[in-house]
Amino acid sequence: MAQKFVYFFGPTGTEGDASMVNTLGGKGANLAEMAKLQLPVPAGFTIITEFCQVYLQEGNRFPDSLKADVIEALKKTEAAMGMKYGDPADPLLMSCRSGARKSMPGMMETVLNVGLCSTTIPGLVKKSGNERFVYDAYRRLITMYSDVVMEKAEGLEPAEGRGIRVQLEHLMADMKKARGIEADTALTTEDLKTLCEQFKAKVLEVLGKPFPDDPMDQLWGSIGAVFKSWNGKRAVSYRKIEGIPHEWGTACNVQSMVFGNMGDNSATGVAFSRNPATGENKFYGEWLVNAQGEDVVAGIRTPNPLNEETKNEQNKHLSSLESDMSGLYKELYDIRTRLEQHYKDMQDIEFTIQDGKLYMLQCRNGKRTGTAALNIAMDMVAEGLIDEAMAVKRVQPAQLDEMLHPIVDPKAESAATAITSGLPAGPGGARGAIVFTSAGAVAQARAGKEVILVREETNPEDVEGMRAAQGILTARGGMTSHAALVARGWGKCCIVGAGAMKINMKDRTLTVGKLTLKEGDSITLNGTRGRVYEGMLAMIDASENPRLQQFMQMVDKFRKIKVRTNADTPEDARIARQFGAEGIGLFRTEHMFYGAGTDEALFLLRKMILSNTQEERRAALDELYPFVKKDIKATLEAMEGLPVTIRLLDPPLHEFVPQREEAQAELAKSLGISVEDVKKRGEALHETNPMMGHRGVRLGITYPEVTEMQVRAILESAAELIKDGKKAEPEIMVPVTCDVSELDNTKVIFDRIRAEVKQATGVEVACLYGTMIEIPRACLLADQLAKSAQFFSFGTNDLTQMTFGFSRDDIGGFLHDYLDKGILKADPFQTIDQEGVGQLIQTAVSKGRTTRPELKIGICGEQGGDPASVNFCYETGLNYVSCSPYRVPIARLAAAQAALK
Repeated sequence: MAQKFVYFFGPTGTEGDASMVNTLGGKGANLAEMAKLQLPVPAGFTIITEFCQVYLQEGNRFPDSLKADVIEALKKTEAAMGMKYGDPADPLLMSCRSGARKSMPGMMETVLNVGLCSTTIPGLVKKSGNERFVYDAYRRLITMYSDVVMEKAEGLEPAEGRGIRVQLEHLMADMKKARGIEADTALTTEDLKTLCEQFKAKVLEVLGKPFPDDPMDQLWGSIGAVFKSWNGKRAVSYRKIEGIPHEWGTACNVQSMVFGNMGDNSATGVAFSRNPATGENKFYGEWLVNAQGEDVVAGIRTPNPLNEETKNEQNKHLSSLESDMSGLYKELYDIRTRLEQHYKDMQDIEFTIQDGKLYMLQCRNGKRTGTAALNIAMDMVAEGLIDEAMAVKRVQPAQLDEMLHPIVDPKAESAATAITSGLPAGPGGARGAIVFTSAGAVAQARAGKEVILVREETNPEDVEGMRAAQGILTARGGMTSHAALVARGWGKCCIVGAGAMKINMKDRTLTVGKLTLKEGDSITLNGTRGRVYEGMLAMIDASENPRLQQFMQMVDKFRKIKVRTNADTPEDARIARQFGAEGIGLFRTEHMFYGAGTDEALFLLRKMILSNTQEERRAALDELYPFVKKDIKATLEAMEGLPVTIRLLDPPLHEFVPQREEAQAELAKSLGISVEDVKKRGEALHETNPMMGHRGVRLGITYPEVTEMQVRAILESAAELIKDGKKAEPEIMVPVTCDVSELDNTKVIFDRIRAEVKQATGVEVACLYGTMIEIPRACLLADQLAKSAQFFSFGTNDLTQMTFGFSRDDIGGFLHDYLDKGILKADPFQTIDQEGVGQLIQTAVSKGRTTRPELKIGICGEQGGDPASVNFCYETGLNYVSCSPYRVPIARLAAAQAALK
């Protein structure tokens, strides 16, 4: 039996439902579901996602079997709508829209009004009695079809500002200027007729082919363009950013047209069942009278508010759907309630009103900010709509991360004056240099600079620049415009519709009143309040709110894997504990020699490093000991009995050798040697490849007295705290091991010092002895290492370096090429490479626990805060992950979601 590629939806005989999202795509599955719920959905059919890859792989051909299925589905659609496609007397028009499994707003193509041509225009004019509407629809079709089907789908890439859509928009702008009007709706029927002829002439001139005048040619061209748009530049970029597999493909939804541009009793709009920026339980959205859907999301016209209670400063003077069409608003409100109860999630709804009748064109789970995600999840639990487990799954780790991002310092903001304001589309704060193009934002961000992307309005082509920028500011558009929708999905600070701002792309300037700023000047955005400031205002961390704390308590009910932190100071430890850390997975002893207040300790460390004899070295270590012990003891105390994994000195010693002459002179004086001798001793420590050189365990084997000093500082600190009635749980970790003999050698020192501390203090400190797994050989010999080690901690940063042969310090020179060309799917230093590094980890876990079943295992690389890596660690059977303090909440949520899968 041949595979079914086409599924019909309509008032009767719908062939799909919401569960078929992988086959029908999100849009097609929800259209089918709404049709089954007997909501007013214009009939149509969906060509499934799988056919997309068939079409693209077979030379963009439609097989005869597919053509027959489409014709059959078209006949069903005609019967449901009571009209016929291509009929001169009563023509049915169609729309062709993309729809992948996962929402990709604005990234693929849509063509509306398909089927309008010289033979169908007269019949539609006669039927509608509205000639202006028909020619308005026709000029829209010419614009969309020439742009989507004849230019983009054919792989044409005109210079910026020279695309066919832009050239047609210029013709329209010229006509409005000549007529002395501003609004598109002020164009007369004759104006639109003239424009349509001008448009067709321009299409032939620019693209070398006439605009098609046959309804079936238009339909097949539009369907093909939707499938081709899956491989469009912006769609590919968006999939890389969102981690959407390239092999999924998009469905094509072919649906009967209903028209919001038939006059003042027609309209179009986008709505959310709750506020997508804040999560407030109010029906929220925007609409435009006498318009088509693209007008709302394109940001070309500032839309009206949906109802009275959600009006804001920017649109309070505009009438609402609630006041202008109260009966239709109530019908829409009831559908909103029904959909949210059915899907049990916040819904993003697209609707059209044609000649006083409401139609539903789409519903989907709405994109939302982190704040909104939290509030919606918690509210729905309180309302009994979802349970706690579902609430935990609803908030994504990236959304939680967003809530921990900086905001504009209220003190700095109160002392500043806003230069303009707009709609608060994406909350939080952002600051940076102005850039006016997407390419400029990407280039500046790659150079390590913070930028704000400033546009008249964004379009889907700007997706990479929007991702690269710290924040987004547009002069036009509403809360449902492309910029707002995408920014909310990414938790990006965004202000739209700042209408007082005038942008001059030729001069690369923006002007507000008498103030003119040029590209490169700095601005600050408060996306929560919709305000823009000149210069770089101070930022502060967003404070934890009680609701977030309540949510994290809910998260921990489901989490099975522990979450620790990487912390090097008592202050880091305190912050991490506030974020819910259950211990320290990595305390780097060398970090006590960096930063403020470390000058004396660093001097003594250098003195030890440059000592020539063991006697000199021991004397220097005796001086250094109190400083090391002080930091370790303070950190153990701050953690109040939670486990603290302390890594013995790891970096190559030459990293600490002074380079400044005054520091060299001070050392020379203290050691009683010449500056020249200091330089010679420093040079003697130099290594060609220090990352693989004299570091970690190797230092302790060459200089056992260095290991002795650290072990004594750790165990004495713990013993003193315990004697004082406090709790301390140190764990000593030996780094960069590749053989069990190294661990055995070091353990002799550990056992001896532990006995001496017990003898001196009367306290037997409970202290695990383990190793940091950073070398592939250690993974392969983990069963042997586990004979000596009581715990493993994977140092995934170095393990990734050693496995790939990539230097994490130098990878920036080529990583973006590897990602852009698909050689790597992701940066392996951000997320665990599960195929390679992951296989080594799995091998080490299995081998290690074969020797020691109770072996405690964790990771302490920065990947410990990456959700995909946390899920991998949970599935591999690790006991804990460890990450930087500010990523602890993200790891906690990711761990809970891993357990709930």
